[in-house]
Formats: sequence, structure tokens, C-alpha cells
Amino acid sequence: MQLPVQSQSTIYAESWEAHAGPGDLVAIARAADTAGFDYVACCDHVAVPRRLAAAMSTVWYDPVATLALLAGVTGRVRLLSHVAIVGLRHPLVTAKQYATLDHLSGGRLVLGVGAGHVREEFEALGVDFGQRGALLDEAIDALRAALGPDEFPVHHGKAYDFEGLGQRPRPAQPRIPLWVGGSSSAAVRRAALKGDGWLPQGDPRDRLPAQIARLRQIREEAGLDAPFTVGAIAEPLYVGAPGWDVGPRTVSGAPEAVADSLRAYRAMGVHRIQVRFRSRSRTELIDQIAAFGAEVAPRLD
Repeated sequence: MQLPVQSQSTIYAESWEAHAGPGDLVAIARAADTAGFDYVACCDHVAVPRRLAAAMSTVWYDPVATLALLAGVTGRVRLLSHVAIVGLRHPLVTAKQYATLDHLSGGRLVLGVGAGHVREEFEALGVDFGQRGALLDEAIDALRAALGPDEFPVHHGKAYDFEGLGQRPRPAQPRIPLWVGGSSSAAVRRAALKGDGWLPQGDPRDRLPAQIARLRQIREEAGLDAPFTVGAIAEPLYVGAPGWDVGPRTVSGAPEAVADSLRAYRAMGVHRIQVRFRSRSRTELIDQIAAFGAEVAPRLD
């Protein structure tokens, strides 16, 4: 699930999140851990310009700090950056942060990466916004080296060049799963050729089969047959008979009805369904998470 509180865009944030904080995040992550969720996810923005603040808000918790906190209070749920804008930082900095997170969490990191979309954010950090796609492509290659088994990773590229610089601790996992976010033609191709998985961004359900077919075709043509995770972002969920307007594109109702709606993703070849719940309070959200784990999830198998 995508965690609430840590990012509060007006597109999806509920009113109670404005007054929430670390204790709420801890309680929600623990509920997801107990309910059997595969991962909890945290977004990434360094700074939001004033022109976008009214829509995006400026509440964007740092993903490494947030996921590290949650790693310490959970036992099994994986920790996803959805998505880290890795072009904003040197790959050695990113590798140091996320390798440490994977080490401290006992190998629970999934590194989701994306190109980013806020021009001012790049300009303030001295990064060429127009080259963000090319930077992401090279950053992925550099991160493969820097998060690999070698204490002294090597990468020689156009934007990044390093050799003979050691980093420990190493990740706990032999290979960090790297999922690529985005639904543009370039993003899908990047995911197919460079990623271990794909995180679509805003694709409606009826568009996913064509996107997945294209992704598979690209991988087949490139001779890639390694395991690959296809994700999908489901409509927000309300489990149970709602007593309030849950809004458009919201899956609501009895557990079987919710399961039927979500089961359709599996028929498309989706391996992970990311959900976000509609809720009026932290307590209601935790109840929904528990109900989903106990009543809906078993019906998906």
C-alpha cells in the first residue's frame, strides 16, 4: 500500500492527515505488516515550488528517513520508494542511503525509481531538467554497480564516474529489486530493459493490458527472460458498506465485491496491486487494513 501522511497531495490526501505525524505512520505500517501486505511505499520530493504547492502541498517526508523509521517497528513488510527521483542525487549518495536501509532492515528494500517532473526542483539542485531521462538511465546503471556485491563499485559513464571508492555496509540482499515508475513510452521501455519491475503511473485499468503487452514484447525482443514484477495502482478502497460518499473511481462494498474488482488485475498479468484506502481517521484506516487482510486478501488467492 501507498502510505498516507508522508505525502499529502490534494489529489489523494484525507483531511485527517494534515494533523497526523510519526505515531500515525508507525501504527499504519504495523497494521499493514500484521495484515500481510507485501510492501509499504513512500514518495520522494526534495522541495515543491510555490506554483505547485496548492495542489501538491509541501508535505513530502524523506523516503529513506521514513522507511528507516518503519523498518525498525515492523518485521516482515517490504519497504518501497515510490518513487525515488534518483537523478537529483549522485548515485553514490543514493547507494549509501539505500544500501544502509536494506542492511538495517534485513533485506526488505525495493528501490522504485523515476525521472521526476518538477523543473524547479532540478534547477535548485543544479541538475539539468531536460536531461532527466538520460540521467535516470545512467543512474540505474550506476546504482546496479553501487548496490551490487562489490565493496569498491565501478562505473564509468557520461554523467557519473567512480572507481576505487569503497562503501559499507553492503545491502543485505544480493540484488536489490529495482522497479521503474512511469507510464510514458520512454518509461515503459526503460522499465522493460533496465528494471526488475514496472510501477505504472495513473494508468486506468483498461489501458494496462496494452501497456503490459508492449513491455513484454520489448523484453522478448531484447532476449530478457529474468523474473519481472508488473505492478498496478488500484482505485482507492473502502471495505464494508460505506456511510459516506467515497467518490469516483473508488472500489467499495462487501469483501467479495472488492476482491472481484481487484482480481481482474491478476488476469491482466499484474503481480502486485498497490492500494490506497479512503478513510476519515487513522482508526478507520487501520480497521480497513485489518479487514482487507482478513477478508479481502484471502479471496484474491
